[in-house]
Amino acid sequence: MAIRVMLVDDQVLLRTGFRMVLAAQPDMEVVAEAGDGAEAIENLRSTAVDVVLMDVRMPRLDGVEATRRICGLPDAPKVLILTTFDLDEYAFSGLKAGASGFMLKDVPPGELLAAIRSVHSGDAVVAPSTTRRLLDRFSPLLPSSGNEPQHKDIGKLTEREREVMLLVAQGMSNGEIAARLVLSEATVKTHVGRILTKLSLRDRVQVVVLAYETGLVRAGGAGAG
Repeated sequence: MAIRVMLVDDQVLLRTGFRMVLAAQPDMEVVAEAGDGAEAIENLRSTAVDVVLMDVRMPRLDGVEATRRICGLPDAPKVLILTTFDLDEYAFSGLKAGASGFMLKDVPPGELLAAIRSVHSGDAVVAPSTTRRLLDRFSPLLPSSGNEPQHKDIGKLTEREREVMLLVAQGMSNGEIAARLVLSEATVKTHVGRILTKLSLRDRVQVVVLAYETGLVRAGGAGAG
């Protein structure tokens, strides 16, 4: 079944370009378009969508608030934030709101398609190293949490799960974590799934955000001592 995508951007030409790229893929279908966040939410009432490509700076309802509302829906689609600048504070806010990742608007088509497939599958963070740089840039804005993690469920993690969580938060892929811990990728994927379940998180991006917020990882990607 094709991945059902909704394009949300107030620039018609940009939506047209993305639609042409996606329409050429046998496993993707653009099922809806919107010029702002409010229209996107309205579309979701009548159209089933798997992945939303979401601009952030739009009239009426911006992409951050739209992402927050969409991610709060039952069976919510995954949201990919589209941003003009690599270290855009709007992208950070989008991740906090529940987006599964972000891409630059001038991303090469192949990377955009790979990102949509990754987010749809839930297996990987989009550009984890870029996500980490974004969090490094804005981590001073996060509330100070002291030396001990404050999230009530982190204590439920096993020692190995906590170790995997730290590496996810440092922007490592499943393959890189497997090599570091001398595990199979399948085992790492299982650990990541258990982490998401225990901490009630949607995806790996939220693992990264939580690790920074709780002080498990600090600016620069280092684990808290």
